[in-house]
Amino acid sequence: MINVKLIQHTGEPEKVISAAAKLCYSSAGVDDILDGLDKDATERFLTLLTDLGHESPIEHSSFTFAIEGVSRALLAQITRHRIASFSVKSQRYVREGQFTYVLPPEIEAVPEAREKFIETMQADQKVYDELVEILMEKHLKTFLDEGMSEKKAKTSAEKKAIEDARFVLPNACETKMVMTMNARSLMNFFRLRCCSRAQWEIRELADKMLELVKEVAPTLFKYAGPACLKGPCPEGKMCCGKTKEMRDKYLGGEN
Repeated sequence: MINVKLIQHTGEPEKVISAAAKLCYSSAGVDDILDGLDKDATERFLTLLTDLGHESPIEHSSFTFAIEGVSRALLAQITRHRIASFSVKSQRYVREGQFTYVLPPEIEAVPEAREKFIETMQADQKVYDELVEILMEKHLKTFLDEGMSEKKAKTSAEKKAIEDARFVLPNACETKMVMTMNARSLMNFFRLRCCSRAQWEIRELADKMLELVKEVAPTLFKYAGPACLKGPCPEGKMCCGKTKEMRDKYLGGEN
């Protein structure tokens, strides 16, 4: 199960963005840039940016998430969002003893498919463990022969063994990460990954992240979500045909 927490963000993110917008659209200088930025003024500047499609000021606020319970398959997708920072659990340094995995709902819904999937995960774990032991034995002998102390040799042998044994681990293998994005990158992330055509796992993550940022910046992310919320679906012939349902879900019926 996906677990995501917003562990840090720019202090008063909406006010910071409004200050940047104020600098762009008024004669304010650095000494008075924050003057008068109460709730109403902040909302006016954020609305102005939305109406103009001026997105660069929102890059001044960033959000950091801690994420777990996601698969390595998701990792391959999310790191395509390159204007972001990632720190990911290393399979090179962390031994996967009894690794946890993500079970796709469509597989879980079919008993025989679920059974076959779990059998495969168990087999992968067995092969991984066997490879680690075989490689550790080989590397330990090499390091001891080179004169390394037994304690250091064991540590080094395990690291070198799991570095190669990890190649048999599946895409379903669970991973953890810390990810930071600025608000503009998050908007793009939500446009792409909240879409009903996005892969189910990353869509679930995007929805959870959107809920979290709306709590701290409700005006900024008021219209965040799939691209069809404020315009035609960009998917063309691939459109899911559920624009109304998507707007009801993310805008609460506001169109």
